Order: sequence, then C-alpha cells, then structure tokens
Amino acid sequence: MNWDAVEKAREYLGLKGYVTSISTEKLAGDKVMAAYHDLFKVEASFRMAKTDLKARPMFHHERDSIEAHLTIVFAALAVTRHLTETSGYSIKRIITALRPVRDVMIRIRGQHVMAETPLEGDAADIVAKLRESAGH
Repeated sequence: MNWDAVEKAREYLGLKGYVTSISTEKLAGDKVMAAYHDLFKVEASFRMAKTDLKARPMFHHERDSIEAHLTIVFAALAVTRHLTETSGYSIKRIITALRPVRDVMIRIRGQHVMAETPLEGDAADIVAKLRESAGH
C-alpha cells in the first residue's frame, strides 16, 4: 500500500473540479457550477420521459427526421417542466387528472354545440394554476 498516495488522496476528498472551454470573462466559475448542477433537471426529465410519458425508443436515419424528433422531444419536455413547476404536481398525477378531460364541438342541424368535461379535483386545480400563471 502506498500510504503517501492515500494521504494525498484524502487531502482532496470533498473537492470537485469543473472543466469548461468557456472563458471566465464569458462565464464566471459560480455560473459554471450552477449550470452543472442544473443538469439533474435534464436527467430527471429524460427519466420522466421514459417512464411517465411511456416514451419508446425511436430509430431515425436521416438528419431531418432526427432533428424533427429531437425538437418534438424537447418541446414535450419543456411543456412538461412548465406544467410540473406551475402546478406543483408530478407529471404522472397531471396525466392521470387530465386524461379524461375532453372538449368536443358538435354540429347539430347547422348549430354548433360545445360539449365540455367539467373540471373537478386535481384537473380543476391544475387548470386554475395554469390560468393564474398566464395572467388569466
């Protein structure tokens, strides 16, 4: 056992280094660390996409298809993040609450009638919080 190496390693316990190609003039050290710490949100979003949203693997071979798929995935993650942060509910709870909500426009003898699902419980609370955050 190299006890000198062990002691040297103990001196560095609890220290963490961050390496970036961005200059300190453009991004201060504390901002680099904050950006790194925000990665857990991205990782959590991808875990959520795989589980709660029941996302399936997609295999694309053309650049346009790959970019379109990534755009849709990131848009869905952005919407999901907004919903969870605004409502305070998990995405699973949001999906469960909102899945039965349906609005339909029916045309009867030239007249349009809107049939709406009444909002109750969590669904009503989620929609109210979204409206409040949008200033309605």
